[in-house]
Amino acid sequence: MLTSLAQALPHFRNTNSGQFFLMAGPCVIEGEDMALRIAEKVQHMTDKLQIPFIFKGSYRKANRSRLDSFTGIGDETALKILAKVGREIGVPTVTDIHESDEAALAAEYVDVLQIPAFLCRQTDLLIAAAQTGKVVNVKKGQFLSGESMQFAVEKVQQSGNPNVILTDRGNSFGYSDLVVDFRNLPAMRSFGVPVVMDITHSLQRPNQASGVTGGQPALIETIAKAAIAVGADGLFIETHPTPATALSDGANMLALDQLEALLIKLTRVREAIR
Repeated sequence: MLTSLAQALPHFRNTNSGQFFLMAGPCVIEGEDMALRIAEKVQHMTDKLQIPFIFKGSYRKANRSRLDSFTGIGDETALKILAKVGREIGVPTVTDIHESDEAALAAEYVDVLQIPAFLCRQTDLLIAAAQTGKVVNVKKGQFLSGESMQFAVEKVQQSGNPNVILTDRGNSFGYSDLVVDFRNLPAMRSFGVPVVMDITHSLQRPNQASGVTGGQPALIETIAKAAIAVGADGLFIETHPTPATALSDGANMLALDQLEALLIKLTRVREAIR
């Protein structure tokens, strides 16, 4: 694991390979064996393609449609698994936080603290994340423009932490759909921070009558290619060995055995536009 992801952050935009970086992993930590297996396989792919890799996994899902939806295996248990992934696989890790008092706790185990899209305007949460000294990845709210994320960046940076990443995950389109406005990526990039496209969450179909979020995974390749073409510094892709059995967000995840072929195509797009 990188001892200080903050030190490596400037290199995410211009790696030696010239490639984008990848945040990937399951939606939520379901268990140790699965997390390690996913991380090891993705690391193998990304090493071959010289793509910087950050393992992603939520230690708890606080935003669920239904009361009976799966939320996690226990905070400390999941955080320890994330730390083990970092140690044993040798990659930085990222997880979501939802309340200000979670920032210091999560920072003991991971390298990057992620602010969920619905919470990107929560000033106390952003300040608490910034004060840990960790890299802070702020997801753009589905209800905001790229330009408006300037203020989230300022909240983190003016709290003494210059290490900010911004991630787009689509915009609300009616009540039960999302659409990607690719103007948001150059708008957010103009703030001088790395910009990521969250491919799989931008293909969600939220607020379904069943209370289970739907998705359009068939369009993952389309959105990913477009994001690279317009200059995304990184991609965020949730992946799982069997999305149909995933305990969260299975409807919009990419099957793990399809990831390498997609990454190969994306490296070619990146090379074509350089």
